[in-house]
Amino acid sequence: MVRAGRPVRGFTLLGVVLLVAILAVGAAATLSAGIALQRRAAEQELLFVGGEYQRAIRSYYETAVSTPRYPLKLEDLLRDPRFPGVRRHLRRLYADPVSGNADWGLIQAPGGGIMGVYSQAKGTPIKVDLFDAQFIGFEGKTSYGEWRFAYAPPGFSIPGAQPPTGNPGVATAPGTTGIDPAAPQAPAGNPASTVPQSSVRR
Repeated sequence: MVRAGRPVRGFTLLGVVLLVAILAVGAAATLSAGIALQRRAAEQELLFVGGEYQRAIRSYYETAVSTPRYPLKLEDLLRDPRFPGVRRHLRRLYADPVSGNADWGLIQAPGGGIMGVYSQAKGTPIKVDLFDAQFIGFEGKTSYGEWRFAYAPPGFSIPGAQPPTGNPGVATAPGTTGIDPAAPQAPAGNPASTVPQSSVRR
């Protein structure tokens, strides 16, 4: 009776081992899928936040007292120092949804000031295609740093980005074109205009 029972216990143990292995594989696949979903959500939020910064920088640039210029720091978007009263171009400073901190990479304008931001998060984006028209230049990019949310007036380009005739890694605002990466800031004769305040999600 004892000898007859040994094969049964052996098969039972083998079944338990196989079951544990199957559960482990399933759990790993579920975890991996969950991480991917979280990363996709963070990337979508990054597109929203980056777009808000881009629109705010454009608003600051075009809401000029005399000569259009860029903000010297991101805090200037919260309260424009060029006006005596409170004039906002951005409701609040956003953190980077992918890295989780507020340490943005800053795109310096050739003539001074900040013309855009980009994420300093490590890793390769999951999203590589099917972008909205505003972010079409992000297609095929292999790092978050290549998702550049910046504004340049017509006839000027953004440092570090290819011109739109190629495959630009930059989100362009309407009317923005890319010509010369080393182009200076817009001349003083560029007419100033006021654009509506950015629509910011509360």
